[in-house]
Amino acid sequence: MPTVAENNKRIAKNTVLLYFRMLLIMLVSLYTSRIVLRALGVEDFGIYNVVGGVVAMFSILSGSLSSAISRFITFELGKNDLNKLKRVFSASVTIQIILAILIVVVAEIIGTWFINAKMNIAPDRLQAANWVFHFSILTFVVNLINVPYNATIIAHERMSAFAYISILEVMGKLAIAYFVQIAPIDRLIFYAILMFGVALIIRFIYALYCRRHFEETHYHFIWDRQLLKQMFGFAGWNFIGTSSSLLRDQGGNILLNLFFGPVVNAASGIANQVYTALYNFSTNFMTALNPQITKSYASGDYDYLMKLIYNGSRFSAYLLFLISLPVIINADYLIKLWLGIIPDHTVLFVRLILIFAISESITSPLVTAQLATGNIRNYQLIVGGLKLLNLPIAYVCLYFGGAPSSVYIISIVVSQLCVIARVYMLSKLIPFSVMYFYRKVYINIIYVMIVSVIIPVSISAFLNHGTLSFLINCFTSFLSSLFTIYYIGCSKDERAYIIGKTRSFIHNYLHNTRDNNK
Repeated sequence: MPTVAENNKRIAKNTVLLYFRMLLIMLVSLYTSRIVLRALGVEDFGIYNVVGGVVAMFSILSGSLSSAISRFITFELGKNDLNKLKRVFSASVTIQIILAILIVVVAEIIGTWFINAKMNIAPDRLQAANWVFHFSILTFVVNLINVPYNATIIAHERMSAFAYISILEVMGKLAIAYFVQIAPIDRLIFYAILMFGVALIIRFIYALYCRRHFEETHYHFIWDRQLLKQMFGFAGWNFIGTSSSLLRDQGGNILLNLFFGPVVNAASGIANQVYTALYNFSTNFMTALNPQITKSYASGDYDYLMKLIYNGSRFSAYLLFLISLPVIINADYLIKLWLGIIPDHTVLFVRLILIFAISESITSPLVTAQLATGNIRNYQLIVGGLKLLNLPIAYVCLYFGGAPSSVYIISIVVSQLCVIARVYMLSKLIPFSVMYFYRKVYINIIYVMIVSVIIPVSISAFLNHGTLSFLINCFTSFLSSLFTIYYIGCSKDERAYIIGKTRSFIHNYLHNTRDNNK
């Protein structure tokens, strides 16, 4: 059985690997977004995002099962039951194949009708939108079947493989950005075809790696009624939370299309790309941490579980805030530098969606711990019910003349209500202290953010827009956040640990440098 020190070392190593992956992915994604936006134009870029949103709505049917698969695979790995693990994996693949067939049928019937009859798309681009829809469904299905393989790699904490395959995927998307500029057919259709091709290649790479390294991933058709009942029972209640998140995100995007058209969808699509790029920095840390949370619960190590939850909540929020603050302050300059053109509402959308991301990151470890218990009925009824309020409230607000940004503001408010609900629900299942969380985690995070913004916002108010001002703003934002996190956000023991590791790194670096110079 690995020790706590070994587990912490593994988490740190995996986090570094995932951050390296994410840095490369973010740089390439931002570059390709600029090229694709210019190649497609603002309207076609908006069409691709909103049609993709329609397809993503069908993951309401799959998202809950995907979460169940990840939880069951990681849980059985923590229990060290290889035979049960094999059955869980094979049952998971069977479920995903059946679900993929169902989604194709339902999506082609309902989705095609919705795009052609209800969406705000110019008649001359409707045919292209339909082609995008069909290939987006195929891409979605390929990614769906890939879920058990991806979950197995993460459960085994083989983050190096996960990182390398993800880097290969983003290199494929970089190639797409080049080829779409020289498309022999309609660029929007060609872009959708190439995205499907990359997804298909990555699917086979994941399957090949898993079959070579993990014994349990040799698929055999299985129909274990008891196991399927457990998984569908878990997925059934998780369906509420999954559907509420998708309705909030993709439903909000569709509402923007219905009320304002594709140009606002382009702004929303850009904001979502910034959100994905930066939020993944935080989720990389959680990807490394999540298997340990589930395994510690499965093994009954509650002391370590509490430590992971409390520290995970703080540091996932700190990491995201550290990189988000410079973007929030300099959003207008960065988007102009990145894209060359700025669709209306983009700057405000980016700022609001990053605030929402920070709010969500606070409770990421709580969600993982809740799922690890398997007892999620009441949790999903309350938290999922709160998240479901996003769409009707946003619709009413837009119907009575609300600004496009109101969709994001509503999401932030509801997210904070969900923080309260998640904390309360988790305290009913495990030895989780609500007061300790609010005092040492939540209030600490809020305090760090308030103190951090004072200096950079004050300096930004006296500077003109330009490259020098941008560099000064980024430098002061990053340093202000870093020092505030260190002195206010970290405990005395954590500061001592950071100093010790820093000194050890400098000592080893200087020692290796002297040896190389001899």
